[in-house]
Amino acid sequence: MKPRISVLTLGVDDLEKSVAFYRDGLGLQTEGIIGQEFEHGAVAFFDLQSGVKLALWKRADIAHDTGLNVTPKSPTEFTIGHNLGSKEEVDSVLEQAEKAGATITVRGHETFWGGYSGYFQDPDGHLWEVVWNPAWEITE
Repeated sequence: MKPRISVLTLGVDDLEKSVAFYRDGLGLQTEGIIGQEFEHGAVAFFDLQSGVKLALWKRADIAHDTGLNVTPKSPTEFTIGHNLGSKEEVDSVLEQAEKAGATITVRGHETFWGGYSGYFQDPDGHLWEVVWNPAWEITE
């Protein structure tokens, strides 16, 4: 398999609330909710970088599409890493996320491996690590 991941889809309970969090609170660009004319089709896409998109889709609709049952949430099964260029940027993004309604689970701190990171959960409990890694150069 060639690494061609282009969309990361997060299951959400309240699509409108989640769109507002990512669009208005975090400032991610989106055309808003599309596909509402289709049963189980309402989804929102956000541009990340290098052609990668973040999608928000109702958990019940994902269950319908995959033939699986909706299960209890578990934020420790998956994290999204958001890499930044400095410790100050980490603290700034954590503050922005908290103002947008995120729950800060770990404030920015020095890591055992020489970096700096913190964690927040979005309104649906998805866990984001906001991190500065001195070994990784961030290119815009």
